[in-house]
Amino acid sequence: MQNDFVWDDRLGIFVPNLNKSWEKYDTSTQEAIMLHWEKIRGRIPDRIREIEDTINKLQDQLSTEEHFEVSCELNNKIASLASVINDLWLWYRLNQSITSKAHD
Repeated sequence: MQNDFVWDDRLGIFVPNLNKSWEKYDTSTQEAIMLHWEKIRGRIPDRIREIEDTINKLQDQLSTEEHFEVSCELNNKIASLASVINDLWLWYRLNQSITSKAHD
């Protein structure tokens, strides 16, 4: 099971790393993977809140920053973190479509 998930430094979560197509896993392995993913998935909103807090702090710094170069750096950091949030939401929603297909 540990090989089925890898740490993603950018996202700050474990993400699936399946070695074969989903259909080739037996039912009990699929269920174990889904259970493990559900635990990870449940922590994604908390991870998003952490990143939003960081973005808010950076925006506070940006609002008082007088140096153009530093403002650009802050904007780049904010944009990068916003991209991480977008990707986390994609991972979060991924489970909903997989789960509904599994129950069909």
